[in-house]
Amino acid sequence: MKNRRADWIWGVAFILLGVGFAGNAFGIWDFNLFFDGWWTLFLIVPCVFSIITSGFHTGPVVGLIVGVMLLLSAQGIVDWNIFRKLILPAVFVLIGLQILLSNRGKRQEQPASPAFETNGRMPGDEYFAAFGARKAAINNETFHNANATAVFGSVELDLRNALINEDIIISATAVFGGVEIFLPSDVKVQVASTPIFGGVSNKAAGSQAVNAPTVYVKAICMFGGVDIK
Repeated sequence: MKNRRADWIWGVAFILLGVGFAGNAFGIWDFNLFFDGWWTLFLIVPCVFSIITSGFHTGPVVGLIVGVMLLLSAQGIVDWNIFRKLILPAVFVLIGLQILLSNRGKRQEQPASPAFETNGRMPGDEYFAAFGARKAAINNETFHNANATAVFGSVELDLRNALINEDIIISATAVFGGVEIFLPSDVKVQVASTPIFGGVSNKAAGSQAVNAPTVYVKAICMFGGVDIK
């Protein structure tokens, strides 16, 4: 259901773009995507899309805030100097929210068999990279759910030595970047993806055991890719 909702959102977006440009051709209106700060849409739109389809996660929320501030600065609504002064307070606020949300998530009971239709925010670890790289390796620790977001950057999540004892969900969002996930050989893998000028590669061997836990990967790619190995 959630994957169909994502397809519906992107379908409507492209239809609106087509109607907008068609209106230009007939002289009905002046539709122009290249306004001051138009490039910030490559950050804002995927983050909004991720929030709508997967709930509020730290990575997309941070990306949305940064994108909106950059757009306001490009439009001359917010002075760039003020934006720079707000960065440090925003970092402290986001760190505090991350601590509160992660602690609350750890106290919640994990679902026995999560599926792609799961709604809302899944408790789990957050891995976010924007204009940079983030690498994380889980060794001999129990791993639950995770949200990995790469915007003009890369996230590498190595779970080959992690302890996965139950079904889990990994939400991966790649926008002009890549998310690479390494999984242990004793789990099953199921993937649901929404690629927009991007793709998902699943090279994980996967376990054949009947009782093996399943890793559900929900991937959203826009000019980027998600690799599962």
